[in-house]
Amino acid sequence: MEIIFLDFVEGARAARGIAVIIDVFRAFSVACYAFANGARAIVPVGDVEEARALRLAQPDWLAIGERHARKLEGFDFGNSPTEIEHRDLTGRTLIHTTHAGTQGLVNATGAQEVLTGSLVNAGAVCRYIAERGAQTVSLVRMGHEARERCEEDDLCAELMAARLRGEPFDTGSIRSRLRNAAGARKFFDPQATWAPARDFDLCTEVDRFDFVLRLTRGADGRPRLERVG
Repeated sequence: MEIIFLDFVEGARAARGIAVIIDVFRAFSVACYAFANGARAIVPVGDVEEARALRLAQPDWLAIGERHARKLEGFDFGNSPTEIEHRDLTGRTLIHTTHAGTQGLVNATGAQEVLTGSLVNAGAVCRYIAERGAQTVSLVRMGHEARERCEEDDLCAELMAARLRGEPFDTGSIRSRLRNAAGARKFFDPQATWAPARDFDLCTEVDRFDFVLRLTRGADGRPRLERVG
């Protein structure tokens, strides 16, 4: 198996084989919690105004979104797993737009298959890839605002690469390793009410979920995430 490490939107565009678009803090952790709470589909959108227009056109859909980590005005939720941890989302379709993760999804047009990547379902993603017999895997680290590398996405990519190669990896140290990461500081800043400390715990709960989120297209032609497993 060939494992390729890529970064940001440019990396998503260059991805081939099975692409895993990684965003640990917080987009694809949020997506897993949403599906665990019954969501039917998530529609990733790159542009904020497009997301707003889609929300108006589909009043039964819910909108999750952020820019610079802050909840977007008029959206139902910010990009926070804490906000949806105990929400019943059964049968709901969610519109999701973020600074990094969703940008990667909508730009990974050259890959055979596109999955989300996060710590909370890393094991499921690796098992799925192995079962598919993938020859090429592109691990795309979206980083901070899709413009600079970040420790959490790097570490998630390292974990996945090790597992795909059948190598050991100390998952027990992940939370402590990320506690002082630049991307985690907001969770422990009392002024950052839009990034509760609970988000850190939820995003670093390795292998909590045993399912994969795969990008497909709905009947309307729009890309959407579906739960596999």
